[in-house]
This record gives sequence, structure tokens and C-alpha cells, in this order.
Amino acid sequence: MRPFRFSLRALQLPALLLLSSAANAAQNPQEPQQTIRIQVERVNVGVIVTDARGQFVEGLRREDFHLFDDGTEQPLTDFATIEEPGQVLLLIEAGPAVYLLEGGHLQAALGLLNGLSAGDRVAVVKYAEAPQALLDFTPDKQDAAASFDQLRFNLGYGSLNLSSSVSKVIEWLRQVRGKKTIVLLSTGVDTSSANERAMALQQLKTGDVRLLAVSLAGELQDSPPSNKKKTRAQNPAQPPQQFAQANQLLKQLAEATGGRAYFPVSEKEFSAAYAEIAQLVRHEYSLAFTPPRQDGVVHSIEVRINSPQTSGPNAANMAYRTDYRRAYVAPTPQ
Repeated sequence: MRPFRFSLRALQLPALLLLSSAANAAQNPQEPQQTIRIQVERVNVGVIVTDARGQFVEGLRREDFHLFDDGTEQPLTDFATIEEPGQVLLLIEAGPAVYLLEGGHLQAALGLLNGLSAGDRVAVVKYAEAPQALLDFTPDKQDAAASFDQLRFNLGYGSLNLSSSVSKVIEWLRQVRGKKTIVLLSTGVDTSSANERAMALQQLKTGDVRLLAVSLAGELQDSPPSNKKKTRAQNPAQPPQQFAQANQLLKQLAEATGGRAYFPVSEKEFSAAYAEIAQLVRHEYSLAFTPPRQDGVVHSIEVRINSPQTSGPNAANMAYRTDYRRAYVAPTPQ
């Protein structure tokens, strides 16, 4: 069965997700209308909570969270604890620079798969000129790891449309419910237009997907590859200024969603980054509320958490840090 599954990798992810939606509908024939209603009337906000020492905070309850829309507190219509499974989409750059790394970062990424919860579902997509699905969402981490073997890297100079690929993936994920995370493995080099970058950032700022970025350019910036078999035509070396721009873009994409960007330069640092990402995915609370106004404009979001019940000289150091999306676009009037 596996060769047949991977022979379908050229299909776009919407088609794969459509198949999943159809299967769910067959099992639950009464759900389609309810699904549409939720997409229109509910805003999902994923929240990661850490303490002053950077440790994840577990055991928080619904009443511990307070959510504000443009400064006005809103009642929570739904609340999911960190035990709720997540949907993780791995978006992997398949350009010539990544080819030079010879897959070492993908070996380290196995630590991410191993660190996820058993119920977390993983999809794998590669991109260069455009995104291409390799594997639909599945809880089978072995299938996800096997899909790495299906990567085909584009050699020589070509397009690396990072922003437009992220934008397309966000559109695909609108069909997916639950806690959603994009784990972006990329050098950060982007040949998308300025308008496409602005659009991707706006979608991330107002969407319900968290993006965690891992730079694959660390080795290329610090030390050139030593493999003599690879020609310079296969090595699109980038000037320091372009690497700085690439790093900045990865930070912007991640921070727009309340996510984080990592810049590892060694196998040990890659492993540490992926291990932390697995923990971030596993420790996300999910809040939801109904937009108070259907005006079609951008609304700000603020999440506050009840302070821990501590006293003494170190009480001020026990404040929580919260990472979450900061805005959403309200539905348009019916």
C-alpha cells in the first residue's frame, strides 16, 4: 500500500483534505452543517503558557483564562486542555541549498515526531516554486518519517517562493479543525513578491495557525559544505545581507502567530529545537469565543491569566508568559 500512497504525492493538499472530510462526513452524516457554522461564528486562539523559568504551565482551567476583543472581555465558548491532540504540518524547503545539507536536519526532525503525543496528527508538504503535499494528516509517525524519503530537491538556481507557499498552506488548513501548527524548515530565502510576503504575514496575524520556524541556513552561513562532488552551480551561495534578510523573515512569520523561530548551527542544536517544538505543540491550550461584531475588520486579541497564588519576595518573578495570536478578522455582515 505504501508505494501507492506515495505515488499520489503530486496531488495538492486540498484534495487530500477533501478526502478526509468526505470520510468523516460518511461516518457522521449530521455534522456538515455544524462544521460550517463553527467556521463562521467561532474564533480559535491557541495559547502557550510558560513560567518565569521557561517551564510549561500545566493544569490550568477554563476559569484561569480571560480573553479580550478590542479591550472588552468575551465569554469563552470552548476550552480545550493541553491533552487535546494537535494538527502539525511540516513545511519543508526542497531547494538546492537544503540539498547541500544532505538531509542531516531531517534526521534530527525525527526527534520532533518522536516527541509528539500519540494522538497528534502530522502532514508533510515540500515547497520550492510552490507547495506540494507528500502526506495527508495521520497519527502514524512512522508514515510521516517515511515520507521524508519522498523529498526531491530542486538543483541549480530556481524559485524559492516561501511566502506564497505559506499563504497557500494557510488556505489549505482552513479546512482543518482543532489546534493547528505549521513547522517550517527553511533557509528563509524568499523569491516571492513583496505583496505576497505582506499577504502571508497578514494571514498569519489574523489566522488560527501557529507557525514555528527552524532555519536550515546556519551551516551554510558559518561553514561552506566540504563535499567536492557538488558543484558551485548546485550551491546558490547567498551574501551575508541576504542571510540576514532571510533570518528576519523567519522571525516575522513566527512572531506573527505567537510562535518562535530557531537558528541552530549544529546537530545538537537542531535536536534541541525540535524537542522544544514538540513540547510547544503538546502544551497548547485552545480557547474559542464568538465575535461580538460582524463588521469584517481586524480586531485585536488579548489573553490574560490569573496570577499564580504565591507570596513572598519572589512572587513578582512567578508571572506567566503567554504566546498567542494577536488579531483576527471578524466575519462580514450576513
